[in-house]
Amino acid sequence: MGNTSCLLCGCVDQASVGVVEKWGRFQRLAEPGFHFFNPLAGECLAGILSTRINSLDVKIETKTKDNVFVQMHCSIQYRVIRGNADDAFYELQNPEEQIQSYVFDVVRAHVPRMTLDELFEQKGDVANAVLEELEKVMGAYGYNIEHILMVDIIPDPSVRRAMNEINAAQRMQLASVYKGEADKILQVKKAEADAEAKYLGGVGVARQRQAITDGLRENILNFSHKVEGTSAKEVMDLIMITQYFDTIKDLGNSSKNTTVFIPHGPGHVRDIGEQIRNGLMEASTAQVNVE
Repeated sequence: MGNTSCLLCGCVDQASVGVVEKWGRFQRLAEPGFHFFNPLAGECLAGILSTRINSLDVKIETKTKDNVFVQMHCSIQYRVIRGNADDAFYELQNPEEQIQSYVFDVVRAHVPRMTLDELFEQKGDVANAVLEELEKVMGAYGYNIEHILMVDIIPDPSVRRAMNEINAAQRMQLASVYKGEADKILQVKKAEADAEAKYLGGVGVARQRQAITDGLRENILNFSHKVEGTSAKEVMDLIMITQYFDTIKDLGNSSKNTTVFIPHGPGHVRDIGEQIRNGLMEASTAQVNVE
């Protein structure tokens, strides 16, 4: 704490307090400044204590409730109480060792009742428990505990690797769920788009066939009015033959087609015309029945 000085005078620095003895017995505290002492009367400066805040770092290894060994780094900030500096000077030989012993005792009493996850979540509670115990004990020795910080909690390296793997697996599982939902939405949207495309394609084909039917009807009526003595059947046969030869021409002009075998002859043309007429008549009949 300091060496006894039996000089006639002494100086106590700022943020410090001196302990003055008389014939080896505590007499008073010396505030910062210049002081005179009377060595003939047995008065001397026994020592000087700093009232600055000191920091003590403590490393504690303990075990949690789920049998995980952890190393905790604790920082204790303390200072000498100016009015009780005599107790701090005379009562404790090594205050840091005393503080460290109480920290070990409190931490090892609280941590084994917590799981590792609870320890990370409630490390502030452990710090408060240590602070409460140290304030009660060290206050009697002239020390005030300013702050206690649980700086770090370090599990065993194998436990940390396992925790990281669990976290990674959980995130991969969550990513798989999101990916599955995205694929599901994509498939649903694709099916809806395909259904809409088929519907629109069907509407287009129906309109196309309706336009062809209307055009054929108009051509037959115009031809019948302009050429007297012709029947609708004869006009229809002529149109079918014209369409038949146009189709053959298109097949021949296409460079992407391979060899195509089709029946050819007046009889086959007549059969095709009859099939088209029958189809149109059936379609008209079905529409009348629906109406």
